[in-house]
Amino acid sequence: MGEGASATGPDFSQGINLGDIPAEGTLPGRVGDDPVLLSRLGGELFAIGGACTHYGGNLGDGIAGAGSVRCPLHHACFDLRTGAVLRAPALDPVDCWLVETEGDRVFVRRKAEQQQAPTPAIDEAIRNIVIVGGGAAGLACAAELRRRGFAGEVTILSADADPPCDRPNLSKDYLAGSAPEQWLWLRGDDWYADHRIDLCLSTEVTRIDPGTHTVYCASGEQLPFDRLLIATGAEPNRLMVPGFDADNVFTLRTVADARAIAGQARSGAHAVIIGASFIALEAAAALRQRGVAVDIVSVEEVPLEHVFGKELGREIQSLHEGKGVKFHLSAVVGGFDGKAVTLAGGGRIAADFVLVGIGVKPRTGLAQSAGATVGNGVRVDDQLQTTLPGIYAAGDIAAYPNPLTGEPMRIEHWVVAERQGEIAAANMLGASERFDSAPFFWTEQYGVAIRYVGRGSGWDAVTLEGSFDDRSLAARYFIEGAHCATATIGRDRENLEDELRLETRAAKA
Repeated sequence: MGEGASATGPDFSQGINLGDIPAEGTLPGRVGDDPVLLSRLGGELFAIGGACTHYGGNLGDGIAGAGSVRCPLHHACFDLRTGAVLRAPALDPVDCWLVETEGDRVFVRRKAEQQQAPTPAIDEAIRNIVIVGGGAAGLACAAELRRRGFAGEVTILSADADPPCDRPNLSKDYLAGSAPEQWLWLRGDDWYADHRIDLCLSTEVTRIDPGTHTVYCASGEQLPFDRLLIATGAEPNRLMVPGFDADNVFTLRTVADARAIAGQARSGAHAVIIGASFIALEAAAALRQRGVAVDIVSVEEVPLEHVFGKELGREIQSLHEGKGVKFHLSAVVGGFDGKAVTLAGGGRIAADFVLVGIGVKPRTGLAQSAGATVGNGVRVDDQLQTTLPGIYAAGDIAAYPNPLTGEPMRIEHWVVAERQGEIAAANMLGASERFDSAPFFWTEQYGVAIRYVGRGSGWDAVTLEGSFDDRSLAARYFIEGAHCATATIGRDRENLEDELRLETRAAKA
């Protein structure tokens, strides 16, 4: 799960010359076995831990600037002065270290107490915040509320039986059997208690009354709110084809789903996966690691062609075929009799179990019944507020203005959901922050990590640099000559650089 940063470079505990630290810059190094970043900003010296608190990425390989550093793995961001986490997917700060000077020598020897960042004033009328949804956006919102000093009541109402989890891991290491279940939980039970966050699991919300600011639950409980976040996420699409309501047909969205699939995934079993989505392909790779035979059936001519283009899509297909996966492309499913999947054009594929991975649809019903404007998601403004005052939406359901064009767009990425939860929290407390973060996601299949930044929907041109076989590749996507997205393999810094370019354009729009 982790990709821990190595401690390399000068040992700051032995001292370095002040002149070795770039003016208004950052020098990676270490203190013993701990990676550390030493910075000179505004004439002052600062030191923070050099390993990202998300998956342990080496911040020394990231990009530092404007008082912060971005992780090259999954693009978390930290304050170079305090170590505070500035944006997801990391939820925890890195350590802050004491910097001492002796003449023209600089030493870093021990950690400092974590500094609490000054928090802006909060409207005292906001005393009660309710979050509907226990996914990425909901958890990130609750954490950000507390980080910003909100002392009122925070309640998370989650329909899931399990606490907020690291959902991207469900189709990767956890399904492969290489990550224990305890790694999945974003926070332990003690964290919710320590931060006075009331996490209510297996709780179905039936209605929101925006007039009385009240949430109604199936249990009969009624919760008042001053601010509300709707983060109900999405649900997997299902096949309306005979036989696909059988007990050995699964979708993959929750921990319970992953547990059930893992229970079927004995070595020598045969799985048929319907669809060639990211979830489908990641699950195929995970199941192959368990010794399960896998066939993939998809209406697509090339896997992920609409995202990556034909050339990269075919490389991904070849990667899977080299691991024994069989593809049935441009194929339509005709039915399932519990033992085999039949194809509409003829053909029968034996299956001990089936996984349907044909995308998801946003759960907008609750917001719509409350009176919020809905259209390919719940419409929000650039601060993530719905058309109902005091009610916000984030994550898979949020249709927010494209920072460049103003047109509504909805992104189904984990990191986007987390960052929207953070921005919604800030704006609930009166911050008036615009959501203009460049979308980012990653996929990993058989150890090949692909990082993708931007939004390439509707791209009309692509350039390729490097080689898939060499695991060094950059694909850039364009709409009418304007760069809109980048996918990379083995070029993490380039991906970060393109993220910065995209966000700089969005900020100027």
